[in-house]
Amino acid sequence: MANMNWLELKVPPPVVAALAGAAMWLAAPADGAGSPAGDWRTAMAVALALPGMALEVAGLYAFRRAHTTVNPLRPAGTSALVTGGVYRITRNPMYLGLAVMLLAWAMYLGAPLALAGVAAFMGYITRWQILPEERALARKFGTEFAAYAGKVRRWL
Repeated sequence: MANMNWLELKVPPPVVAALAGAAMWLAAPADGAGSPAGDWRTAMAVALALPGMALEVAGLYAFRRAHTTVNPLRPAGTSALVTGGVYRITRNPMYLGLAVMLLAWAMYLGAPLALAGVAAFMGYITRWQILPEERALARKFGTEFAAYAGKVRRWL
């Protein structure tokens, strides 16, 4: 298999999420969310989407408070290792927030096949975004990052 490392840190995670969401929509039947059963799915989707958005905002807020970059394509440019706030629960709250919002989208669509989009997003983000970020953070923050990574899970 060809070396796929060229994909590392190339596609902004919100773009990956949007592409996954579009694929999920294409996988859903045309009558999904508009059916009478769609009312409860809509309520459940909103109930899932709100915490997903909250994770996103909390992650961004923690980065802003630490005066470090939020650019996911340039992890070497980080000026601080953020370990407080929502980062005590997950090392990747912004990516987790996107995954939760995709899960909400799958719920809204009412298509079990759409769940594959959530899994595909998480797999892509882990391999081509998170792992390269973690290498950069390990180089920059050494044992401090290793200790943090040993205490806090990557996703949940």
